[in-house]
Amino acid sequence: MNNQIPQKPEVPIILIERDDEPRPRLHWLWAALIAAALILAAAGAFWYWRYTDIGISISTKPAENIEKLKAPLKPEQPQVIMTSDTIMDVALDFYAIHGLQASIEFQEPDTADTSVYLYCRSADHKPDSTYIGSLVVDGKSYTEDRSRLGYMAMADGRMVIGISRSEKVKDYVQERGGSFFRQFILVSNGELPQRFFLRGKVERRAIGRIGNQLYYIATRHKETLWDFADALQEYGFIDAIYITGGADYGFYRTLDGQRHDIVSPDSYPHTKWAGIIPWLVFRKR
Repeated sequence: MNNQIPQKPEVPIILIERDDEPRPRLHWLWAALIAAALILAAAGAFWYWRYTDIGISISTKPAENIEKLKAPLKPEQPQVIMTSDTIMDVALDFYAIHGLQASIEFQEPDTADTSVYLYCRSADHKPDSTYIGSLVVDGKSYTEDRSRLGYMAMADGRMVIGISRSEKVKDYVQERGGSFFRQFILVSNGELPQRFFLRGKVERRAIGRIGNQLYYIATRHKETLWDFADALQEYGFIDAIYITGGADYGFYRTLDGQRHDIVSPDSYPHTKWAGIIPWLVFRKR
């Protein structure tokens, strides 16, 4: 006979803990942080490529060119000194600019205007009359476009050329009521860009710098853009930017004020795009 009292089976006790505050899912948090870091890195790389690393070295930073635009004016007699040379089979005429101040004007200068010592084209424009590259005239902005990396800036009787995507120099001259335009790079810090965007052989023009001396440069014959830039580099230009309208008429004046034609005056005045073309005009101070 079994006298043992049967035991009741144990009922398991199950405890369920509840936490009113959700626990962070660390793997999602880390993933989000990594994604944000990658986005920031990509944005930084894009900014550096677009605004700093342009694939070629730069001789003068924007801040340095702004300081040049603030520097005291060097007293010089107004004149353009023309010399010629042939470099690597490219015949060139050099027009050294002395004692002049630059501006951008929409009316082509009169050949009888003795205050004008040289003039040429500056920025390009599209068939709809919109301008290519940032353009400021007498403090008024006509377009903002960094697609062309060369620039010329002028304010308070001073002028500089440079290479940069930065618009700091443009902003400075705009505040001063000056002018600014952009064009293609030909030479930057004595180097040639990796490629050129204009093909074929035509008359070529440029604004270039050797030391602190600015020159207007013209080919005497039709040349490729590569041969033109190569000759400028070989001659010793530190920086040079392209000037459109190589076959267009222009003139310069010597120390005695005598006008000398650049190409035949048969095409003067330019009636097509009158009032649209932004002329780069050098006048005596």
